[in-house]
Parts: sequence; C-alpha cells; structure tokens
Amino acid sequence: MTQLPRTLARLTAASAVIGALIVGGGSAPASAKPQPVPDPTTLVNTSIGNNGDGTTFPGATVPFGMVQNSPDTQLKKYASYDYAQNSLLGFSQIHLSGVGCQTTGLVRLMPTTGAVSSSTATSYASTFSHANEKASPGRYAVKLDKYDVDAELSATERTGLHRYTYPKSSAQNNVMVEVGEGNGHSFGSWVKVVGDDTIEGYVKGGNFCWETQSERYDIYFSAKFDKKFTSFGSWAPDALTPTADVRDRSTTRGDRPLGAYASFGEGAGEVGVNVGISYVSADGARANRETETGDGSTTGAATKPASFDTLRDQARDTWRGALNRMSVAGGTDEDQRTYYSALYRSLLHPSVGSDVDGQYRGLDKLVHHGDRPYYQMFSLWDTYRSQNQLVSLLYPERAADMTASILRIYEQGGWVPRWSLGNGETNVMSGDPVTAWVVTNWSRGILDKETSRGLFDALWKNVNELPKDQSTIRGRDGNPSYVKNGWIGYRDVPGFQFGDTRQSASATLEYAYSDCLLATMADGLGEKAKADTLRDRCDNYATAWDSQGTSKGFTGFPRARAEDGTWIGSADPADSTGFHEGTAWQYQWLAQQDPQGLFTLMGGADKAEQRLDTFFDFPKVLSDTANVAKDSWVVGAYDYHNNFAFNPNNEPDLHAPWMYAWTGSPWKTSAVLRAARPLFSNDAYGMPGNDDLGTISSWLVFGMAGIFEPQPGSGNWLISAPMFDSVHITPDSGAAKEHTTTIESPGGTSGTLQYVDTVRVKGHGKPINLTKSFLTHDQLLGADSIRIGLSTSPTAWGTGAAAQPASLAGK
Repeated sequence: MTQLPRTLARLTAASAVIGALIVGGGSAPASAKPQPVPDPTTLVNTSIGNNGDGTTFPGATVPFGMVQNSPDTQLKKYASYDYAQNSLLGFSQIHLSGVGCQTTGLVRLMPTTGAVSSSTATSYASTFSHANEKASPGRYAVKLDKYDVDAELSATERTGLHRYTYPKSSAQNNVMVEVGEGNGHSFGSWVKVVGDDTIEGYVKGGNFCWETQSERYDIYFSAKFDKKFTSFGSWAPDALTPTADVRDRSTTRGDRPLGAYASFGEGAGEVGVNVGISYVSADGARANRETETGDGSTTGAATKPASFDTLRDQARDTWRGALNRMSVAGGTDEDQRTYYSALYRSLLHPSVGSDVDGQYRGLDKLVHHGDRPYYQMFSLWDTYRSQNQLVSLLYPERAADMTASILRIYEQGGWVPRWSLGNGETNVMSGDPVTAWVVTNWSRGILDKETSRGLFDALWKNVNELPKDQSTIRGRDGNPSYVKNGWIGYRDVPGFQFGDTRQSASATLEYAYSDCLLATMADGLGEKAKADTLRDRCDNYATAWDSQGTSKGFTGFPRARAEDGTWIGSADPADSTGFHEGTAWQYQWLAQQDPQGLFTLMGGADKAEQRLDTFFDFPKVLSDTANVAKDSWVVGAYDYHNNFAFNPNNEPDLHAPWMYAWTGSPWKTSAVLRAARPLFSNDAYGMPGNDDLGTISSWLVFGMAGIFEPQPGSGNWLISAPMFDSVHITPDSGAAKEHTTTIESPGGTSGTLQYVDTVRVKGHGKPINLTKSFLTHDQLLGADSIRIGLSTSPTAWGTGAAAQPASLAGK
C-alpha cells in the first residue's frame, strides 16, 4: 500500500481514547531529560527464563565467556536449573543459554559437610530458598540449607570462581567434584588429585539433540583450592562409595558418576576454589586459571592471587561496560529491567574457545594456534536472525573474530558449520543459516580481504555441492534437487543426513534467502558470474508456492513438493508437511529478500497486508494491546504446530512485524511490537520460549529500541517507535574516544500505542528529515542523533514506493 489504510479514520478515533500526541506523556520536562542509569547491572534479573521453556541459567559469567558458572537443580533436562525446584545438585562450569535440548552442565562442584559416604548427586543435594539467593551479572550466591553453607560464584573469561563458607561447628567440610555426569551426555572422563590443593580432570561431552549420535567435544579443568586438603578421595562408576586416598579415576563409560572430593577440617571457614577450563588440555586449563586469577606458580613468585571479591567486581564492571554500549533512558522501571535483562542474555554467546596462549581444538580434533581469539557455540539457525546483528553492532571486532572462527572450522573440517558446540558439529536444524550469518558480518565492512575471500569460497562450495562424507558435517543435503530444480524434493527418510530433505518446504525458503544474500557478497568481491547465478535463485521461494492452497480467506501458501514437482502433505497451511518448527502460515513471510515478488504471489500489497492483519489479529492489537499476544498468538514454547498465528517464541517469523514496511503501513509494526511486550516479564517465567543463545532476547532489545534489520545482511535498519525517551549506541571501536549514536524519542513508552511521526538525523553533514522507513548501517553509526517524533495516531511517515528498502533480488 502506498497510502494510509482505509481504516485510518476509525483507528485515529480509537487512538484518541488512549492519549493525545506524545510530547510529554508523563516524561520529565526538557530541563530534566532522563539519563541512563550509571550501573545497569543493578537492573538485570538473571532469573528470567530459568525454566523448561526459556532454559536460561542464573549463574555467573562474563560477556562471551568460556565459563558459565551456575547452579543445577536437575540432570538430563533442557534446563539444568528450574526455578520451580528447591534442591541444588551443585554448581557446574559450562552452560548454554536458552537451548532446546539437554546439554553441558559439566564439571560440577558441591560443598557438603560431614563424612563423605555417597557419590550420587541426589544423595548430597541440598534444599535452598529463593529468598536466600542473590544473583546479578557476574555473581551468584545461595545458602545451602542442608549444610548451612553459603556458596558464592563468579567468573573470569575461562575460570569459574567459587567461595564456600562453612559453619564453625562442622568437623569435616568437603567439596565434591563430579566429572563423569552432567546435564548433557558424556562419553568418558578422568579425574586426578594433584598434590594437596588441586583436582584436575577431563570429560568428553556430546550427542546434542541426539542428531548425529557421534558429535563430541572435550573439556578439561584444573581446580585450585586456597586451602590444603586434610584428606581426599574419589569415586568411579563401579565404585560409587567414595574411597579415601585414591588419586586417579578414569572411565570410558558415559553418563555415570566419576569424580573426586577434597576435605577440610574443623574451622575451615571460607574455602575458595578457582576452576580453569580448557577445550585443549589440562595444561591449558591450568594456564587459563593461573593467568586470569594469579593463583599459580607460573605467574611468578611475586604475584599475589587476586581475591574472589576483586575478580567478582571485575566481572560486574565488565558487564556494566557491556550494557552501557546500548543504554536507555526513560520509559518505566519495569521496561528498563526487562530491556537490560534481555541485553544481558544477548551477550552471553558465542563463547571464547581458545586458551590464553591462543591454542584451541579444532573441528578436526587437533590443537591449533591462532593470533586472534577463536570462538565456538554457534547456534546459527537462531542467531542469524537477530542476535548476530546485535553483536556485530556493539562489538564489531569480536564479531570479526567470530566470523574468522567460522573460516577456521571450514579449513579444518572441509565444510562450514550449521550448529557447532565446542569442537563438534551437531548438524542440528535445517536450511542454510551460516551464509546469512557470515554475509551479515561481511556487509558491515569488518572482515579483512583474506577472510572475506576464504569465506566466500567456502560458502560458494556449500551452496552448490554436498559433502561426500556427511558423518561430521552434513552440508546442504537438499542441494542435489535444489540446484537442479529450484526446490528441495521432499523425502521422509530417517537420518540426520536428510534434515533439509525432510523439512524441504522451509529449507527451500532458507536456501533461497541465503543464495540471494550471497549474491551481494559475490558482487562486492567482483565475482559477477557467480553473483548472477546466485541472484537467479533469489526467487526460488516461488517454486515452493502452491497457488491453490487456501486458508482464512487467502489463496496461495508455501508447500512441500517432491522432486517430480507434485505437492506433498495436507493443503492446509496450518497443518502442513516439511516445515521446521512452524507452519506455512509462519513461513510464508520468509522471502524478505524480495517482498514485492512475494506480495505479488499473495495478490498484491493490499492482500499481503490483510494477511498480516489476520496473522497478528491486528484489530485486537489496537483494541486490546495488553492481551492480544496471549489470546491470539502462539504462546507456548512448542505450540507452533497446527497454528496460523504469529509465533514470537521461535525464529522463523521474527521479522514478520516489519513486513508492514513493504505494504506501506510501517506504523503497524510499532503497534505489533507493543503488543508483544507483555510476553516478557521481570520474573523466572518472563521468556515466551527458548532464548536460543540470545536470539529472542536480542529481538526484544531491537523492538524496544526502535531499530531492526529484518533482511539480515542487507544493512537496512527499519525504524519503529522506541519504548524509551532515548537509546544510546556506543560500539566497541577500540578508540580512545568512542562515537555514540543517540536515538531520541521523547515520551517513548511501551504502555501506549505510539507511532513514528517524524525522523530527523543529525551527523557530520547537513541534518536530514528522513522520510524513508529505514537507515543504512553506515547512516545509523554515522549519526550523532536520530530524533524520532511520536504520535498516538497512525501516521503517513515511511510510506510511498521509495520509502522501503529495495529488493535484494535486484528487482
């Protein structure tokens, strides 16, 4: 649509009931302009999502750290910590935030008192109360009722920090170190008591989401105590009763207890233990610990170990700096807490995988050395849609290192990854997420020529070929039929090697988007012929379009088809075959590389807008903004099947609210985002679904800040009405004086329907009154201020044929 919708008059009247034009709206006078809080860590609630849906963790870590030192209440569950439970098994060193499968929760410590008589985690577990929990970025503390022990956790980048305070009356005080059994699967381990103050060991983990059954990763640890042991012992799968004085244990059996304990006599008081982690070796874990805490002889005799308090404060300061890279002012206290908590979760992964000396273990299981940090934990199917954009916006140098790590995986494994965990490839999920993820970072101009060229060659191979040996990386298994026909021929065959083939409809849409985006990279690198080949695939989404499918009064939806072209499964778009974690209703919008072409299939922009209105139940968005999400949308983490509505709990349709820009009604985006806001609350159940390594959280961050890149890799940031008075973006440039872009939107709030009325951009050149619905990446970062005038009535801002980003298909 190029004009205001026909319903504008009715909507304007309805909006008048909500409020007048926003110029103050309860905000402070201009003379007292709201300012960001100096320390946003005080507003972060790390318990948000600590349940079987959100699957986040409450413990201590630093941004992108190797270590996530956090409590566990259960084993072999999606969430190793469930807020609804009141018994702790211990504190493990490795966690992933928001994943939808059981994983990690490895190298678990638990303080106990009294004689050590059992190595079964449930036997030495302790009850606790949330009233005695304290958690904030970089710190976690809790009282263990059974032992009257105060446990405190913190972390450096590669080291988990523990401090346990035992009761004075206890004659024997212990730390149990479980190595063989965690929340994720394990496949062998060993432990060794070294001297009288150190325990070291190893565990092989893997089998994430049970996909390949063969993916593995290696974790080593070195735990140094600040007091000498008065006694020690260990246990193994065939000797579950701990045996004193036995220093070494090992097993090739997985998912069975194996570990060691250290004991301290009466009056132990505070006992500190630093647990270095490495994916390379025990020596690497030891060096990581000693370098980051100063607690080892290799750091020099004159070096005094840093105290727990000092390192904990450093972790908090690191988080304060990270959260201030995209600070906000104004809005409600609840909005700020929700926002900063989401920003916190958005900056947990990917995780550093290299040791302090630059060594890392590659996909080939060999040890390599790099001159830049190596990263791992790439949940690409999720993060390419929002979280990667946030990381590259705020931490361009880190994002460059992360992208270079993808190249290292290719060089050592022969193919680019899909969902890598540690030094293993899980092959989880479908489509081609790595291409969009990489091209997004390339489009920012943060990659050097050698890395760009290497990655393009890797991606070109990936979009055209298939690994002969798919045992490690399956590649784009739909390529044979896709390259030939333009769609992936559906086959319901078992095995992870056919993941895209079984999800052929959605994977076809994903392939088409990635190929189209890779064409822009090919153009930028001077590969015209390859760019033309890739651009010809931009509209392959149309090959999966069944023009006869009908639902809710609309005709034409994506659908799976066999290699011979026949349609597969039910014609009902809400009950369709071949879509990964979604339905045709949710996936129909995944052609954002060419919105105009997609809308043509839908019958034009007006018809497309009507579909969007049905998808979001837009009349109720306006009439009952606070309740429409829970009443009309998909609200359960796994309730996307057989559904025609918007699913803000999962990734495939996260960009859909911004598709209104191409129908000529960008004001509706702002309304939908305010309707989504109540799904996120400041409590343990405040996540609507799996956070997927910060994907849903970063989507919320952008929605509240008023900018989003719905075409990942395009560099086009669409503007919506912010929910704060101001947003301050300060990327980590490494410069002595860093540049800040300030988005000003006086009176911005989530509690009132507000729309963009005017946008004025000031930078180094002449100020401009922006009439387009978007800013380019360079315009966003180059601006000093972006002042957004807000209205409570729908406006004509950002409408018109030239107001939307151009098609990536070059049409």
